[in-house]
Amino acid sequence: MEMPSLFPSPTLSVSELTRLIRTLLESEPALSEIWVAGEISNFTRAASGHMYFTLKDSGAALKCVIWRNAARTLRVALQDGMAIEAFGSIGVYEQGGNYQFYITAVRPAGEGWLYQQFLRLKARLEAEGLFAEERKRPIPPFPRRIGVVTSPTGAALQDILNTLQRRYPLVEVVLAPSAVQGEEAPLELVRALEALNRIPDLDVILLARGGGSIEDLWAFNDESVVRAVAASRVPVITGVGHETDFTLVDFAADLRAPTPTGAATLATPDRTDLLIQMERMLQRLNRLAVQRLKQESDRLRQIDLRLRRVSPVRRVEDNRQRLDTALLRLQNAASRQIALRQAHLQALTAHLSALNPLAVLDRGYALIESPQGNILTRARQAHPGDAIHIHLADGKLAATVEKVLLHPAEGEK
Repeated sequence: MEMPSLFPSPTLSVSELTRLIRTLLESEPALSEIWVAGEISNFTRAASGHMYFTLKDSGAALKCVIWRNAARTLRVALQDGMAIEAFGSIGVYEQGGNYQFYITAVRPAGEGWLYQQFLRLKARLEAEGLFAEERKRPIPPFPRRIGVVTSPTGAALQDILNTLQRRYPLVEVVLAPSAVQGEEAPLELVRALEALNRIPDLDVILLARGGGSIEDLWAFNDESVVRAVAASRVPVITGVGHETDFTLVDFAADLRAPTPTGAATLATPDRTDLLIQMERMLQRLNRLAVQRLKQESDRLRQIDLRLRRVSPVRRVEDNRQRLDTALLRLQNAASRQIALRQAHLQALTAHLSALNPLAVLDRGYALIESPQGNILTRARQAHPGDAIHIHLADGKLAATVEKVLLHPAEGEK
């Protein structure tokens, strides 16, 4: 029979014991940030968005929880039977008395080793300058011919073609088909890039494939493919995987897109935007044309006015008008002079008429012309027997002087 201890240990409730275990487990650094590998079983997604499953291997099982916020960031779709590597910490679910693994990140099994390879190759190529920003070239804003390197049977090609047709149907597409995963993929990708670089008028190359695991995308981390992208004469846009996927070709490319559709989008302008820009440009051109026409019309009007002022035609017209005015004044002056001369002439005519000896003949007077043709003004100028002519108003008379009779006073003189 056992005797009771003189100093009994305190009795703990189940809750207290569970809380103590939880405190011990969650305070242990070795259990707070760890990677655990195993296979998923009994996977459940609750309506709340939380995920519950068991991670197991051949010797043990571990209950796992992924809260909703962490579940939204997962890059892989979890399902039963999937081998994964999960990152998180150990905790205790007190109500069930179970310890659980609270997961914040998941990667497919083997990804850890591949990721280390990825980081080592990335660091080496980056040290060589293959990822330097100054090597990046601008993408032509309006490409005429685009090369595409992808699988001819994959959904990525259709996504690219549909996007190009919708956004920029003018562009010509040259496909260089290649495997995008598997052992033969790196060599085919390099050959496809080299073939496109031999096309002289190619504007840009799209290197693309759809999403997948790190193993599926590993060909795009191959050193030969990365170097082919970096050495490309033609600018390269990568669209490999999903938005959260990064491969080494993304760092070597001139531009990285999150998806194949995104690569086609970055390579081309949007037709709708171009139509809107063209409409705005046409409206602006119309306004500028109207404004320019008005300015030129005003300028031409001013030039026309200046030309009219300095034009010889205007000078000739002005001189012609001045000549017309001078001629009119001259005509008026001549008319006045003629009128004055005519009046003067009339006065002289009247005066001459008054002095004209012939004019008095109408009043009964006569002129007597001597045989010598002289006008006789005195009777003594004639002698008896002289043949004389007597001029009358309507003619003259031939007569002979029979006798000269002098006035008495005249005889006395």
